[in-house]
Amino acid sequence: MYDGGASPAAGRSGPDALSAAHAEPKHPETLTEAPASPEAPEPPSPLPDSVAPESGSPSSAEIAEPEAEVELLTEPSDGVPDIVLDEVALAEVVAALRAGSGPLAIDAERAHGFRYSQRAYLIQVRRAGSGTHLIDPLAFSTPGADGRIEPPNFADLNAALADCEWIIHAASQDLACLAEIGLLPQRVFDTELAARLLGYPRVALGTMIEELFGVRLLKEHSASDWSTRPLPREWLTYAALDVELLIPLRDQLADQLVAAGKWEWAEQEFAALAAGAGRTPEPRVDPWRRTSGIHRVRTRRGLGYVAALWRARDEIARRLDRAPGKILPDAAITELAQHGTPGRTAIRQIASFSRRQARRYETTWVDAVTAVDQLTERELPPLHLPHDGPPQPRLWAAKDPVAAARLAKIRASLTGRAAELDLPMENLLTPEFVRRLAWRPPTPATAESIDAFLAELGARPWQRELTVDLFLAALASD
Repeated sequence: MYDGGASPAAGRSGPDALSAAHAEPKHPETLTEAPASPEAPEPPSPLPDSVAPESGSPSSAEIAEPEAEVELLTEPSDGVPDIVLDEVALAEVVAALRAGSGPLAIDAERAHGFRYSQRAYLIQVRRAGSGTHLIDPLAFSTPGADGRIEPPNFADLNAALADCEWIIHAASQDLACLAEIGLLPQRVFDTELAARLLGYPRVALGTMIEELFGVRLLKEHSASDWSTRPLPREWLTYAALDVELLIPLRDQLADQLVAAGKWEWAEQEFAALAAGAGRTPEPRVDPWRRTSGIHRVRTRRGLGYVAALWRARDEIARRLDRAPGKILPDAAITELAQHGTPGRTAIRQIASFSRRQARRYETTWVDAVTAVDQLTERELPPLHLPHDGPPQPRLWAAKDPVAAARLAKIRASLTGRAAELDLPMENLLTPEFVRRLAWRPPTPATAESIDAFLAELGARPWQRELTVDLFLAALASD
């Protein structure tokens, strides 16, 4: 068991400090406190007629006792560290982390919904024997030739952490922004994914900490604009607390994975996360087709307006490093695209185009729709993009009734297997893999061909071991 540092009881709210024993996790089998044996209640005194309860009023026995309030963790056990803003302080952090032991708890704060980029604006790290450190990547960034901010490369920090396991909650959300600044793990333990494999119904970090340690984390700054400078002290407290209990949480979940016979599953999932940490995702074809409300745009020229406005907005947002929705909301784009004669007059009739930020670029919007008006029908985008995957499941019955029946059968089998394993079905096997195999299964359908089909799609060995037999049985009865 790794030493997670000082007792997590430190920094709890309340008049008295709690002993370290109160911070011990709950029993891993039940994950609930054992109820104390209640004493026999005294019989209630009879009420006088004048105060007899009205018919239908709840009796005292029916009034539930209020639940004990969960204590709030308000301060890190070692206090809030100074934020790292220069090379000297960073070198001290690197030395401290090298001298530490065990896995590394790491988290990143972004400015999603505020900035165009998904860069990390704060990095929190904690390791036994080293304590918690808060690093400001913005302080180490440099302006690029085009005026945009170039992210730093924390090569020395990454080298100091190369030999240890990185504990991240919801790793898929942070690995990309960590890779952007040169931080690439060799080994990962994702506490959110571990909780999913264990069948926890709610897997948010705060929920898991409360469930296992009986304390509550501050969460009111999770959706804040972390590009703000200077960062308020209460935000830094929140950030430090996010890694305060990640190491003991990892240990608890690891023990439960072993006890449940799911450790090998987790190892395969974590290895895949680490292997993909530095990969650049494939660019999406026609990303403008994800504009909210685009389903209401039913003509090719209307889609042309959406595409042109989306691209114009994207360029502005990229240049300003502002979230696109802060420049112009999607609803405004699709509303204008549905207009019979979109132009300056129509733009001024839509409220969102009158917002200060959008109004500043009115000429840009007019130029975008005017350019679309000049396109021929052949030059307009198609209503639908061709793709090699199966159609939407709601269309299967009309297109291929046999495949629709096959999909229903396979889904029912997978649902049952997932329930047996106390596992979300989407973690047992990616839904897209299920649809692809059900739509056009391999021929002949053997255990080997189904296994190869799923492996080609990216299914892990543990997933294939648990599902190939279900596909084989469903396909055998076609």
